[in-house]
Amino acid sequence: MQVQDAIMSRRSVRKFLPKPVPMDSLRRIIEGAGMAPSGNNIQPWKLYVVGGAKKDAISADILDAITNGNRDDYQPEFPYYPTKWFEPFKSRRQETGFGLYDKLGIARDDRAARNAQMNRNYEFFDAPIGLFVAFHRDLATGTYIDIGMFIENILIGARGEGLHTCGQAAFTWFHSVVRKHLEMPKEELLACGISMGFEDEGALENEFRVSKLAIEEFTTFLDVE
Repeated sequence: MQVQDAIMSRRSVRKFLPKPVPMDSLRRIIEGAGMAPSGNNIQPWKLYVVGGAKKDAISADILDAITNGNRDDYQPEFPYYPTKWFEPFKSRRQETGFGLYDKLGIARDDRAARNAQMNRNYEFFDAPIGLFVAFHRDLATGTYIDIGMFIENILIGARGEGLHTCGQAAFTWFHSVVRKHLEMPKEELLACGISMGFEDEGALENEFRVSKLAIEEFTTFLDVE
């Protein structure tokens, strides 16, 4: 696949087939991810890849925490989202959430159905492979940029192998559960989870498409012909 095709076809898939991900494809994706740039080449990323019983155990424990625990006990270790949304970001966020729920026939006031769909994150949307990206918590803010480039390489690399992904900040709320299963050292901070596999092309949720800004809406050209 051409690089531009991989970029333009990347999107968040929310239902995967049980078809296994070939190990040679997985290794190529990870190798490519490791070629991401980083400040002074510090390469701050740490990657955990799970499947099978390990992935299922993480899912089961998070869902149990949601059902039987105190939701307020589970919070991310860094603010991924703003505490107060404002325009134009508020509208873009709502468009994405409402659009997905509308595609699935979930009413906006149906909190139970919305929560159930949210919890699909913790089942990896049925993907056979889950990935967790972490980095040393004592590094500086610039490391988040490095980690973002590493993650994007994973997402684009997956498309190059005919796979799809879904990046999931949702897992950071349950970092303590994930940490236990991965035996992550205390100094590591969980950046996100990623589901990876082959898209279920017959799933309604995968028919949903988000809108993207035209380049004129976010680009300023200065002395460029």
